[in-house]
Amino acid sequence: MIRFENVAKSFKRARVLDGISLEIGLGERVALIGSNGAGKTTLIRCLLGEYTHDGRVDIGGRSPRLERTAVLGDIGFVPQLPPPLKMPVGQLIGFSAALCGTDPQRIRDLSSRLGLDVVPILTRPFVKLSGGQKQKVLIAIALGREAKVLVMDEPAANLDPEARKIFFELLAERQHDTTMLISSHRLDEVATLVNRVVELDMGRVVLDDRVADDVSLSGLLDCRIEARRAEPAFVKAVGAWNFRDTGTGLVWEGEVAGPDRLRFLGMLSRYVAVVSHISMREQSGKAGQ
Repeated sequence: MIRFENVAKSFKRARVLDGISLEIGLGERVALIGSNGAGKTTLIRCLLGEYTHDGRVDIGGRSPRLERTAVLGDIGFVPQLPPPLKMPVGQLIGFSAALCGTDPQRIRDLSSRLGLDVVPILTRPFVKLSGGQKQKVLIAIALGREAKVLVMDEPAANLDPEARKIFFELLAERQHDTTMLISSHRLDEVATLVNRVVELDMGRVVLDDRVADDVSLSGLLDCRIEARRAEPAFVKAVGAWNFRDTGTGLVWEGEVAGPDRLRFLGMLSRYVAVVSHISMREQSGKAGQ
């Protein structure tokens, strides 16, 4: 599906990509990780046909540089930084839908599933939206096309926990017939979303490993937290995850999306002096800790 063959790219004297060779098949969900400056963004831009480069890049046997319009029609892309577009949201949705021959209503429906009703903001300039609103629109546009390749750069960074649950469900609906490349500088942010990890360092592949694929993208965990005291910062943090106080102020219950378990536990780790007990159980009945 995707092939990088000895891809190299330099900016002036700086070698940013240094002979990268990778093959990514249909249905693979790949985490592209590495520190800032490792080459992740440059590799993605080569994949999208934005840069000239040495070596070869193709998607389904076609060059994204030489056949850019045709290739990009089959790619859904979610950038890390939303573009500063001044066009109204409605115009952006219509333009994006026309590019790939999809129904604008489908994009609106996906936005609604993510918790964003676009009807009141159709005439608002995209650049005036909040970070979370921009991210939801961009995800809806990317998933609204019948793309066989999804390229996402920190896709859920600005989403609230409830929207992240829906986002994971949307990915689950596409996981068997879509190739996903998810870029992040932190593995724990994407580890449970993928079945393969590729790490870059100084423009080279330093790790290419398949990982356990036993976390359902649409799975949910029932969680219970017992606290020693109702510290305000802790109460605010679990409230942001839509957890419910059971009435005592010391016991909280809620749901966490399976792929979000590491992120959730990372949040709780800030309150080790407050939390006395945590239990997590998959809703299917299988326990997970």
